[in-house]
Amino acid sequence: MKRGIATFTLDTGVCPPWLFERMVKLGRSMAEVLVDEYGPDEFIKRIADPVWFQSLGTVLAFDWNASGLTTILTAALKEAIRDQEKDLGIFIAGGKGATSRKTPDQISDWGNRLNFSSNQTRNLVRSSKMSAKVDSSLVQDGYTLYHHAFFFSKNGAWTVVQQGMNTENSTARRYHWYSENFESFVEEPHTGIASQAFHKKALNLVAKASHKNRNISLELANSGYLTLMEDIEILRRHSSSLTKMITLKTGDEQLTLASFPGVEFNHHKVEMEDFTKSKYLDKILARVSEEAPNNYEDLIAIKGVGGKTMRALSLVSEIIYGADPSYEDPARYSFAHGGKDATPYPVDKETYDQTIQILQAAVRKANINPVEKDKALRRISK
Repeated sequence: MKRGIATFTLDTGVCPPWLFERMVKLGRSMAEVLVDEYGPDEFIKRIADPVWFQSLGTVLAFDWNASGLTTILTAALKEAIRDQEKDLGIFIAGGKGATSRKTPDQISDWGNRLNFSSNQTRNLVRSSKMSAKVDSSLVQDGYTLYHHAFFFSKNGAWTVVQQGMNTENSTARRYHWYSENFESFVEEPHTGIASQAFHKKALNLVAKASHKNRNISLELANSGYLTLMEDIEILRRHSSSLTKMITLKTGDEQLTLASFPGVEFNHHKVEMEDFTKSKYLDKILARVSEEAPNNYEDLIAIKGVGGKTMRALSLVSEIIYGADPSYEDPARYSFAHGGKDATPYPVDKETYDQTIQILQAAVRKANINPVEKDKALRRISK
């Protein structure tokens, strides 16, 4: 199963009401069949697969490569299971725009209605918040999040489907998370990443290659405000892209020396952004130092910490302490192109065939009129 990130063209159109109504009706029947056949946890697992999610949206009659598929499919499924959530054992919180900010409250509301323990509800809410924080602050690939949906089952399995837009190249990127075998929010949380577009400039702080950078950033956060600001001021006064560094290693000890030419530092290599006059950044760094986070997850969870704060800490870690982060786009696998030339990776035909078979079986069992059923099967065959 492929889980991770998918990138699509940015769609500015509006889904017509008649199409949405049909998507809701077919979506309701599909959800009922899939849950009855495989159980609520398997349904949540399938939603975490970018290929399967995209295929489901296509079956429900939406453009396969349009960004609107994510928001419309989520809304259609949410409406489709309305008042049947308890019977099906699946629940959907959040959505697009302002609705995404209601996700924690909607999760908590369902937690109360389902008699979840306070700890279980708290963990679900935290998973929602952390996934959004990570994809907006640690995966800096040029996409601004505008959609966040949290799918979960009565047994506690969960999936996050969120999407960001890049107005410069008119594309949208979808991020998938899944709870099974989940180990860390801050190191390789996405698996089986799918994308149409790849970018040369991306600060990927969740990559394994960024491990040392994350550790140094955490140490900086706990070094005290004055000590941290001394490093920030060094960069503000002297650092540039011409900075030279020398690393001396003797036995287990390593010393990194940085040579700064007399050039004013203005921006991070990924984000053309001025750090030299940011009182807000100073305020957030003071808060970070005061809270003294125990780990990197606690660091990004601090209120007010966002992309700019993490870029600043990453830059200090890189330039002064020699802890390079990853600048490689996290997108790895392209399913939309079909990969017929095995670039960037060969098509997983077994996964595709299995997806088609499952969706075909679900449509055949769906309680819809024969005409709509035939149309859905034709869309799958394409």
